[in-house]
Amino acid sequence: MQVYLPIAEVSVNAFLLLGIGGLVGVLSGMFGVGGGFLITPMLFFIGIPPAVAVATSTNQVVASSFSALLAHLKRRTVDMVMGTVLLIGGLIGSALGVLLFNYLRSLGQVDLLVQLCYVLFLGVIGALMFIESLNAIRRAKNPAARVVRRKHNWVHNLPIKMKFRVSGLYISVIPPLMVGTFVGILAAIMGVGGGFIMVPAMIYLLGMPTKVVIGTSLFQIIFVAGFTTVLHATTNHTVDVVLALLLLIGGVVGAQFGTRLGVRMKAEQLRILLASLVLGVCTKLAIDLLIKPTELYSLTMGLQ
Repeated sequence: MQVYLPIAEVSVNAFLLLGIGGLVGVLSGMFGVGGGFLITPMLFFIGIPPAVAVATSTNQVVASSFSALLAHLKRRTVDMVMGTVLLIGGLIGSALGVLLFNYLRSLGQVDLLVQLCYVLFLGVIGALMFIESLNAIRRAKNPAARVVRRKHNWVHNLPIKMKFRVSGLYISVIPPLMVGTFVGILAAIMGVGGGFIMVPAMIYLLGMPTKVVIGTSLFQIIFVAGFTTVLHATTNHTVDVVLALLLLIGGVVGAQFGTRLGVRMKAEQLRILLASLVLGVCTKLAIDLLIKPTELYSLTMGLQ
């Protein structure tokens, strides 16, 4: 069944969009990520203009993340205090990101920026996560070789400390604010919730336990992605309601299945699967940027 997307100005199969939304919803529930790192490139692949894909995908991220968050709230694996600090930084970052997005769009360079950002960040983050996940699996198989995590690092020496009871931390609010701001900028430019960066940052930089990280990440993603959607809709008018609705329906349903799958898997397995997905999407985008286009353009002189 074909549907016409008025803002994107293309016709797309409705079941394909529902399937994309459902797949991203499953990932949201399993990994604690909004899924924008996957859904935005997939929209590129089916012909949706990058500006529309970025602005609209944040709307679907809100729906799938909210659906997954409800399950984590029932299990009490959400650090609301940490989530609020991350959220403050995220709102500031998303506002800055939309300003940058609008400026580059006026120059006609936003499409290239979005794709290059995906290749760069997905490649770096995916590789780091994959290596760390392999090391974690080796340590789990050989307890005698486990490395004891340092209890104190530079994060603990910064001022303005707060106690985060659910996470069992007493650290400065500066690193969470910085992480939130950076993720907010990425949300605006790349149409992502930022979980693929925030989740490893919360584990390895802030030292949060993995069981709390996923739910807390989803809490922050919901509000930052929602705020970013509103900014794009009011300033760029690039949010396609029909596209957003179809992705939203698939995302809400898929998130419930993803949450159940995530509970049954070990943390190390979840991280290596997420890293593999990130690297796979990065490779596809890099290939698309490098291969020869299907249609070549040439200039011809008009006849007088």
